[in-house]
Amino acid sequence: MRLILKQREFVADPWRYLGEEVAPGDALIVPLAALRAERARWWQWPGRLGARLAPAEAVEDLSEALPRLDLVALEFPGPGDGRGYSAARLLRERFEFRGELRACGQGVRQDQVFLLARCGFDALELAEGEDREAARRALARYDVAYQPGSEAVRLRRQRFFA
Repeated sequence: MRLILKQREFVADPWRYLGEEVAPGDALIVPLAALRAERARWWQWPGRLGARLAPAEAVEDLSEALPRLDLVALEFPGPGDGRGYSAARLLRERFEFRGELRACGQGVRQDQVFLLARCGFDALELAEGEDREAARRALARYDVAYQPGSEAVRLRRQRFFA
């Protein structure tokens, strides 16, 4: 059973990845390439649907699918790859994605948890061997930030353009 960090707690992951054992109606995460190759098949999936983006894939390629998606998983292949941070901000701010935004891969480390949350991630699959308790505590490591997080930027823009 895979555990994810969500709402400051570790919970059992209700989602399955394509290639894992799934039943019709399960919440399923499909790679962007598969989602695009068999669009009709996945749009008819009877359960919740999510997409997984590799670091080199453009967020813009998901724009047409976002209304159908309940989750977007952004892959972090290593701790030095920050493209997922930019993709998260784009999804939250430009595309106004309100579904679950998940960070996954070997680059999701406990020392990055606070920054991931500030960029709009609300679920994290920690890399193998990471200290879960340290990751949970990292969410409360700072109580002041120099720059607004993803939600603050959206709210400020709403007030400005209202």
